Amino acid sequence: MSFAEDLERCRVDLLRRVDGGEPVAEVAQSLGISRGRAYAILRACGYGSGPRAVVSPEQRELVVRIFGECGVVNRAATAAGLSHVAARRVLVLAGLVPGERAARGKPAARQRFLELVGQGASPKQAAHEVGVNPRTARDWQRGVKKSMSRRIHPDGTVVDSTAPTRYTTVMDESVDGRYLSLQDRIAIADGLIVRRTLTEIAAAIGKHTSTVSREVRRHSVDGAYLPHRAHQGAAAARARPKAAKLVADTALRARVEEGLERRLSPEQISHRLVKDFPDDMSMRVSHETIYQALYFQARGGLKREVERALRTGGTRRKQQRRSDERRQRFTDKMIMISERPAEVEDRAVPGHWEGDLIVGESGRSAIATLVERTTRYTMLVHLPGGHDAAHVRDQLVKTISTLPAHLRGSLTWDQGCEMARHKQITLATDMQVYFCDPASPWQRGTNENTNGLLRQYFPKSTDLSVHGPEDLEHVAQELNGRPRKTLDWDTPAERLRDLLTT
Repeated sequence: MSFAEDLERCRVDLLRRVDGGEPVAEVAQSLGISRGRAYAILRACGYGSGPRAVVSPEQRELVVRIFGECGVVNRAATAAGLSHVAARRVLVLAGLVPGERAARGKPAARQRFLELVGQGASPKQAAHEVGVNPRTARDWQRGVKKSMSRRIHPDGTVVDSTAPTRYTTVMDESVDGRYLSLQDRIAIADGLIVRRTLTEIAAAIGKHTSTVSREVRRHSVDGAYLPHRAHQGAAAARARPKAAKLVADTALRARVEEGLERRLSPEQISHRLVKDFPDDMSMRVSHETIYQALYFQARGGLKREVERALRTGGTRRKQQRRSDERRQRFTDKMIMISERPAEVEDRAVPGHWEGDLIVGESGRSAIATLVERTTRYTMLVHLPGGHDAAHVRDQLVKTISTLPAHLRGSLTWDQGCEMARHKQITLATDMQVYFCDPASPWQRGTNENTNGLLRQYFPKSTDLSVHGPEDLEHVAQELNGRPRKTLDWDTPAERLRDLLTT
């Protein structure tokens, strides 16, 4: 039968069914023609890429009217003398049919491209529909990944286009030490030939016995383990991106969603599936896969409203740290108390201070306290503008600057946020700031004891902003005039006077 006869016999049925969304391959098979002949008929009728046709207002009006009467794109295109693509473009702009370019972004465009190819469209036509370069579309279809100037094929072949001479090399080594390399697989094959046990083979290549056992079970053909074929298969299975398990398997996804709605944890769902479907290996999913589906909605496959089923109510994974690991508190690196000179610890040399804040009601007001470790002399710092880092910095610099140079040894503080500008305090006063360890107030015990004495004047849950600089000076003088047992009943003021006079 000639092409003209095929065109006349199949044109109407082919266009009607393809326009209804049926795959070209299935339609061609049911009509008794080859897929190539079906595509040729479609191209002859206006399907396919080419220069964009110029559509006149009269043609646009005719396409809309005919499509409104019959609902068939091809009839509207034929009546207006346009290609199917041009007529469909007119209908998309008119809002009568959905646009084929609704997907945005590379992942969505890739998914749409694969859908079009699965429905029978050519890669070139599908690439044109989603708006990507045909070569990029071919890479998607073949599973080729792009990294910088390299193109990595599923079989492990790497093509680098930046070398003076284009070359191709096969990746013999795995991307990570967790995976088996080609040399490992060859060693497994050699060990099986000489009838070594799996335990001996695993010890020789530095892997666990179960790793070798799974490798041999998965990649044996008729009882024979083929290392090169196994390596190519592993490289192809490792290629990314790939559809998430809960996206591809609708039955499994439905069971997981049902479990989440019953407020089961992902771990409970995972283990329950094994009991409910002991012989169905397709109904297997790890709890980590379920968490990934919840946390990364773009590729997870679970509906966002199911997130509420998690007991914690979290929608994102928190960063986990080791017990001995702590995040840096401030932008400027802190110098910890463990690096403080030994002379500070034994109080032999004066001029080393401890500081903290006394906070008022609801944290809205505060007073900064400074205590000299040797003499127990106390200075109170007025904070009329609040106790944020910038204001505390300015007031501390102003107060410390009144001290003579030999009494500006160091300042020890806790890790409160008010000391975020500690580096600027050091630069302005030439006084090094040291920080206590977390939850260790005893490391600045002199200041803690003094703050307890000051609560006699500034009770807790009171507004400290009502106390002006004169009030703070009066309290400091009274506190510094108290005889102290640790000073052999001298007062802090007397001890400081002796230091200044000598």
